[in-house]
Amino acid sequence: MSATVALTGNDLTFEQLEQVVFGGARVGLDPEARQRMEASRAVVERRLAASAEAIYGINTGFGELAMVRVPADQIRQLQLNLVRSHACGVGPPLSEAEVRAMMLLRANTLAKGYSGVRPVVVETLCAMLNAGVHPVVPGQGSVGASGDLAPLAHLALVMIGEGEAFFGMGRMSGGEALRRAGIAPLVLEAKEGLALLNGTQTMLALLVLALRDAEILADTADVATALSLDALRGSPAAFDERLAAVRPHPGHAVTSRNVTRLNRGSAIRESHRSPERDPRVQDAYSLRCAPQVHGAVRDALTAVRHTVLAELNAATDNPLVFADSGEILSGGNFHGQALAMAADQLAVALAVLAGISERRIEHMTNPATSQLPAFLTTRPGLNSGFMMPQIVAAALVAETKALATPHSVDSIPTSGNQEDYVSMGMGATRRLRQMLENVTCVLAIELLCACQGIDLLAPLTTGEQAARAHRLVRSVSARLDEDRSLAADIATVTRLIREGQFAALVR
Repeated sequence: MSATVALTGNDLTFEQLEQVVFGGARVGLDPEARQRMEASRAVVERRLAASAEAIYGINTGFGELAMVRVPADQIRQLQLNLVRSHACGVGPPLSEAEVRAMMLLRANTLAKGYSGVRPVVVETLCAMLNAGVHPVVPGQGSVGASGDLAPLAHLALVMIGEGEAFFGMGRMSGGEALRRAGIAPLVLEAKEGLALLNGTQTMLALLVLALRDAEILADTADVATALSLDALRGSPAAFDERLAAVRPHPGHAVTSRNVTRLNRGSAIRESHRSPERDPRVQDAYSLRCAPQVHGAVRDALTAVRHTVLAELNAATDNPLVFADSGEILSGGNFHGQALAMAADQLAVALAVLAGISERRIEHMTNPATSQLPAFLTTRPGLNSGFMMPQIVAAALVAETKALATPHSVDSIPTSGNQEDYVSMGMGATRRLRQMLENVTCVLAIELLCACQGIDLLAPLTTGEQAARAHRLVRSVSARLDEDRSLAADIATVTRLIREGQFAALVR
């Protein structure tokens, strides 16, 4: 198990997030972060004790009710009511990985020291992560502004001993889960309920995990392309590094380099270099323009990563407490527009990756374009071969395109029109899970088709590195000589993709 990740609010990395979410690494509050939290908490308590002014969310109502002043003796009840009233999400619960990421990210932003909450709030979240107490968080109900209010309220509900949680092998009340884990329920003080709810950490959690999987798919797509290029006896000229050098988009160069390295030493390629053997001058775009298309996907993922990296260590609360000046500033750092737009960009990239992969599948299964037996079977007619997998890929691509519709341009005013422009960031990130599943299946089908095509070209062989990918596919899926159900083959190759086994070949 990895060493404890000390949360400072300033330097959480993607690698640390993976260690906590997937590797079970323990988390704790950094001592200097504790001091910053204590300093900002002191500002809140000092302002409450010494001033009669209204301070949003501390001694006032919320949203449209911000004009309602709450008496000092009801401030604790105000925070409790906020958590209870906002915990009204619907739909299937988020996965364990998504909830763990959300908890870690929320603890980290509070550790930054601008939320005015006591250190015990972060320590409770850390204790829950370390013990494996995972709140049941319904996935629907956030419009992505004023933070992910409903999902984060379900998280906070368990922290105070209410709601529901998964612990061990069971689902139980939040209070019972805390009791079994030996964690004391949190008693909320002024501002602490609001601080737990105001933030982008649910949509951020989903986006971080989606980006991780999308980067695996981008690398896998290059591997699939290298195999498809040989199966279709395509030209290596389009992957020449000189083409990338004179149109210097970084992703273009990466894909060209990957495919060139994977196919180096290919006997298939050498067999058709002369015009007498192969009169084709250029390949279809899905092969010839793969560096430009995959490269654009890679560059989009890089842009998303920059946005996510900034948000990992951002203060997204409202109001924010500045201990150095003693000011409490009300603003809009909870707004999810940046993440919603990044999620839309990622969605478009996924749709593009699926779409070009399906075109290569079609070329391999279509005898008019493949120069291979129809549907990659040696006895077409008696056997349908890979006819149906191409149809499945087409269905998945169509669904993926529909899911790529932008969310970040939509807004429905909420809270009595006080929150009159929202990001819809949660919806933008939620749909990525299904899109990732679809793209993974499409790439699995391309890998299966490409390996079948290469087998049909034997005794000629593909490049040394591409052959490793071929062997990986063949370790779980035998060559198709007679029709069989390929559902299990597709499912097994998708598992290998998710595990990053094909992506590892270019990393």
